[in-house]
Amino acid sequence: MQPSVPGAVAAPPAHPPRPSLGPAAAFAITIGIVVGAGIFRTPSLVAGASSSSTMVLLAWLAGGALSIVGALCYAELATTYPQAGGDYAYLRRAYGGRLAFLYAWARLTVIQTGSIVLLAYVIGDYMQQLFDLGAWSSSIYAAATVIVLTALNWWGVRQGTAVQNALTAVEIAGVLLIIVAGLLFAPEAATTRIESGADGSSLGLVLVFVLLTYGGWNEAVYITAEVRDARRWMPRILILSLIAIAALYLLVNLAYLRVLGLDGMAASDAVAADVARAAFGSTGSTLMSAIVVAAALTSANATMITGARSVYAVGRDFPALGFIGRWDQRHGTPRAAMLAQGGLSLLLVGLAATALDGFRTAVEYTAPVFWLFFLLVGVSLFVLRRRDPERPRPFRVPLYPALPLLFCATSAYLLYSSLAYTGMGALVGVGVLALGGVLLLFLEPSTRTQESP
Repeated sequence: MQPSVPGAVAAPPAHPPRPSLGPAAAFAITIGIVVGAGIFRTPSLVAGASSSSTMVLLAWLAGGALSIVGALCYAELATTYPQAGGDYAYLRRAYGGRLAFLYAWARLTVIQTGSIVLLAYVIGDYMQQLFDLGAWSSSIYAAATVIVLTALNWWGVRQGTAVQNALTAVEIAGVLLIIVAGLLFAPEAATTRIESGADGSSLGLVLVFVLLTYGGWNEAVYITAEVRDARRWMPRILILSLIAIAALYLLVNLAYLRVLGLDGMAASDAVAADVARAAFGSTGSTLMSAIVVAAALTSANATMITGARSVYAVGRDFPALGFIGRWDQRHGTPRAAMLAQGGLSLLLVGLAATALDGFRTAVEYTAPVFWLFFLLVGVSLFVLRRRDPERPRPFRVPLYPALPLLFCATSAYLLYSSLAYTGMGALVGVGVLALGGVLLLFLEPSTRTQESP
């Protein structure tokens, strides 16, 4: 029972989410978040910063391996503390409510909402090629994407995950089509090598792009409390999904390299469309536009599902924001949090409509904040093992402490690289995070206990 504190504002009534999702739905959400628009955009950036085709393929292989190491760490946290808040819940337990709020602020303003808007504009850009609505076409499609997906997930979790399963199937079919087209049908390019980018700065950039393309697998922990038999299934969902994604990414990049060559990849703004055009002629570009729209829709929908869970969690812990901390039991979704996330996303769509912004700038804006909190979550595994030694841990990271230390070291290097080798976008992202620190001067966490459901 929550203690009574004179003068304290009561937290919203505790109505924890029910376990209503099966393993297949959680697997589809994880795949859908990771295999999104990034794999159609970042390979050209990776190729431009790499010295050879071998370096490209090794980078994607290393990215998969490092992501699996991180997933093993998250699997222990998710099965030990199966809460709806995911990273937010782990950070709150390890460091307290104030740092956890800073993370929730970062997700709402930089990591999650920014990803939604980026994906919405990818959809808008490609939809404009299919059905042009005029000068504001991309912004109109982006706003419509945010509105429709927010409404769908506000309606209920079953509706949102049903669409997720369907979109994920379309998305994976599209990726497989690229692989088949590039490896079997399109003509092979001449083998070339770019003799540049072998220094530390290019290696840092390559890993920033690659690991952000793998990014999103950790989002599965936000639905742990809603997965049936989560302690049994979450480690399998995280690890098996990453193995499947790593295999897809390697094959896709093999197809890109075979058709375009390293220098062709580096020069292309739409590598997948170029491969499809080489295989299918003039219809290739239209086909790839439809595939990219489906992929971006899949990622945007899954990002909305998991993002609203972290907004819900911070509303539970800060009484002043209690209106977003209410769970709708009937529809199985945090409706108020979903609307808050959608409203802020629409605001960012409007701001982006008046400014020039690119994919690389969005990566720079997100990367430092993303890797800072990844590092803090990795350290929290050590903190919570020492603080909670008697708590049952259904899954323990193998080779402890070596693998968690590797995960923390990788995150620290990527944090450094995202600050040292990127542009002004990184400073803007850090500035927005600092603004959240100012808000902490006016907010007090609730006194409710932090026990998991």
